Formats: sequence, C-alpha cells, structure tokens
Amino acid sequence: MSDQATTGRRDRRRYTPKPEIVSLLKVSGNPVNGLGEKDIRRPSPHFWHPPDLHPWGELQLVARTNSRKCPGSAEAFAAAYERRELLPVATQRNAAPAAELSAAATQFALAHEADDVGIAAMDPLYVFEGYRIDEPWVIVLALAHDYERLKQVPSDETNGAGVCDVGDQYARGTRASYALANWIRSQGYNAHPYPGPSADALLLIPPAIASGLGELGKHGSIISRHFGSGVRLAAVTTDMPLTPTGPDRFGADDFCQTCQICTRECPPGAIVEQKQMVRGVERWYVDFDKCIPYFAEAASCGICIAVCPWTRPRVRPKLLATMARRLDQATSHPGASELSAPALES
Repeated sequence: MSDQATTGRRDRRRYTPKPEIVSLLKVSGNPVNGLGEKDIRRPSPHFWHPPDLHPWGELQLVARTNSRKCPGSAEAFAAAYERRELLPVATQRNAAPAAELSAAATQFALAHEADDVGIAAMDPLYVFEGYRIDEPWVIVLALAHDYERLKQVPSDETNGAGVCDVGDQYARGTRASYALANWIRSQGYNAHPYPGPSADALLLIPPAIASGLGELGKHGSIISRHFGSGVRLAAVTTDMPLTPTGPDRFGADDFCQTCQICTRECPPGAIVEQKQMVRGVERWYVDFDKCIPYFAEAASCGICIAVCPWTRPRVRPKLLATMARRLDQATSHPGASELSAPALES
C-alpha cells in the first residue's frame, strides 16, 4: 500500500490547467459573483445552477463526468437526487407558539439525519437573481462529513473515498430536508426543501451563518464549531412561525486572518490571504477562475475543507478553547490580545 493510501493524503501538487479546460472557462466567474462591487445586491446564478442560467455548462459537464469516474461516486450522488414527493399541506394548522414550533422542528430534524440546525429570518439577499421565495423563515441543516474519508481528497479513479463522502452528505441533506418539509406540511404550513448538490433559489451559507451554524472561512466555506469545515448544508423555507437562533462567533474568522494552511495547500492557488469586497460586503472570497478548472479536472476537490485545522477532530477542541480565551481578552481589553493563529499539534 502506498504512503498516500496509508496517510489519506492525495496528490496536491501545484496545478496548471490544461488548454482544453481553460477554453471552457468562456467568461470570468469573478465579476458574475460580484467581486469588487461596492453595492449590495442579490447573488447571480453560478456554476452549479442549470447550465441555461450561466455560461459554464460545458465545464460543469466535465466536472460531473470526471467525478463520476471515481469508484462509488455515481451511486453516492444518485442518492442525493432521489427526492421524496412533497405531501399536501394539512388543512388544520398546529397553533402552538413560535418557540414551541421551533423546538419541535429542530428536534424532528435532528432525529432525521441532520447533525445541527439553525433558524433565520428570510432575507432577499439569500435568494438568487431570477428566483423567488415567499416564505419568511429558513431552517438550515448541517450534515457532517466523515473526516477519515474526507481527508483522502482529491479523489481519482483509484480512490473515491473523499468524493463519495461528499455525495453521501448531500444525500443525507436531501433526505433530511424533504423529511422536515413534509413534517412542517403535516402541521399545516407551507414548506419547501433546498438540498444540494445542484443549486436552486436559496443561497445556503449566509442563512447558515445568520442562524449560528458557523462562521465564513478563508476557503469560502462555513466553519462549524462542532464539525469544522467538514460540513454540508441543506435548508427548508417555511411560513411556520419560528424564532431565530442567532449567529455564533467563536473565533474561526479571526483565526483565518493569520492561518495560511488552506492558502498553501490549494493546488490552483485560488485562496487569497485578504478579504475582498464582494457585492458590497468585505469578506473571504475564493478565485472562481482558478478554483473551478481544477475542481472540474481533478474529479472534484475538497482539499481546503479537509486540511482546515478546525476540521481535525483532535485539534478543534484546542482551537475552541484558545480562541475563546483570546476573544474574551479582546472584549475585556481591546487591543491587548492579538488574535493570531495558535501553534497546532497533529
């Protein structure tokens, strides 16, 4: 067995895209995503929307085809597209108070494959341009990766463990979101599920952050205090009266300011060291034009979330404790504590 197989570490050398891949990147994705824009606006449809809504349909097909070459991947992602039929909305409504309904919905979701649950009020900025969502609430579901499988990314035709775990979590998200939507409908309220891996009307990361499921990481994905970056998202929108759970600041964003691990490990060099202005908000942003060609050619990726120190089960508790102390010091004595990344142990 090779060293790569025993350590779970795949080939992560620096990457130069093939000319045929570059030719499929017909339009830069960074302006479409709003990079450099100072005005706040809704997001535009992106790479994982239906190909008639963006200019990267051929590249999307390459990405799907290459990922399905990995052993077990086709079956894993097929399960993510097995959608249940939505039940009709019950004629009699459960008139319990919002707090009680929120607790019941959360309990149901956790009992039906979700690993964490957050609730946020709907914001028009969560909805992609060209789409419409009428429900005033969004329930976001977190689905945790299996770290031992995830850390084997990027996948290839000899080892599909990493990409199969991605497909498995999306499949859990599909089952969990449809189950929750049907439960809410049985209570007499409208509900619509929004699972991955394909994109739909709802942007998932912003309501996940607003509802307390995590903070945005330098790699552009959410970092959860419970699962690190190894988490996928699904959601349900509804008109059931709910109470929001609120954001959770535990130090991930501060840690990312000085941590360089995902920046160094990204083969195409798509992760930059500073926040950038994106649709009127200064935040972390991953270079679309560098990331997506590698993603398509390498049978998906996931390296940045796998190497993130927050994703490592034995490291995460130490980080939480360290960043809690530093956040407390910064609050008690502004300017007295420098929130730099602490030294890590394996």
